[in-house]
Amino acid sequence: MDLNELLVFAKVVQAGSFTLAARELRMPKSTVSRRVSELEERIGAQLLQRTTRKLRLTDAGKTYYEYCARIVAEAEEAELAVTRLQSAPHGLLRVTTPLTFSFLGPLVAEFMKRHPDVQLELLCTDRRVDLMKEGFDLAVRAGPLADSSLTARKLGILESIIVAAPSYLKARGAPKSPRDLEKHDCILFGTQLERNTWTLYSGGKSVEVQVQARMAINEPDMLSALTQAGSGISLLPALHYAADIAAGRLQHLLPDWSSSGTPVHAVYPSTRHHSPKVKAFVDFLRERWPALPTGAGR
Repeated sequence: MDLNELLVFAKVVQAGSFTLAARELRMPKSTVSRRVSELEERIGAQLLQRTTRKLRLTDAGKTYYEYCARIVAEAEEAELAVTRLQSAPHGLLRVTTPLTFSFLGPLVAEFMKRHPDVQLELLCTDRRVDLMKEGFDLAVRAGPLADSSLTARKLGILESIIVAAPSYLKARGAPKSPRDLEKHDCILFGTQLERNTWTLYSGGKSVEVQVQARMAINEPDMLSALTQAGSGISLLPALHYAADIAAGRLQHLLPDWSSSGTPVHAVYPSTRHHSPKVKAFVDFLRERWPALPTGAGR
């Protein structure tokens, strides 16, 4: 079966003439006439009675047209549906982010309000998710990217800053230089106390500080709670502490100094490159990243 013949036949009937049908289909009138003749020959029945003034459907043509019209209408609806999907974000979006990226919550909420036809599944994990194998649309990842076939777009930079609770500073005083940190109780982000070197940067300068640590915590919310409780000074991504600093629960120390910036990327399979929902989400994060708390990302 040649579906093009069905389309041409339906257009001829709807237009009422070969000339008008040819104009709509943007093909020569002779081609339109030949297609209809080939269709009649293939099915073994005359579908149209041709006169100099107009066309008339035969009984066989009326029956055949009823089916053709439905097929053409369904095909046009299918094309329209695909066009809509390609022009506006729609459907299920599956995303994975690191556990420590809770600061993205307000941005995700804003994205969902902006795109009501999108549904979201968000997996927060520090496990490296295989996007293709596990059926995810994209991942937000921090740090150097491994060589892969994934497409990557940079979202921004994460910096870690030095913070402490007002209660700790009241009891121990505030460090006035990076070297002063060696005299303070510090809390490490991680799982090993022996990894106690903080490398800090200010402009073109850098310094390595051997901090005194009694605790190493690999969960940011617990580390934040211990820091707010006055247990010591911490170094963690600024975005995680932004709300606590704004509320006065923590104080930003040595503001001219921070860790080296960690790049953050959105990565996704090349097959998702033209997906409106993926493109909209990535473009939104790139647009809103500069609006995150001042001094927390750049």
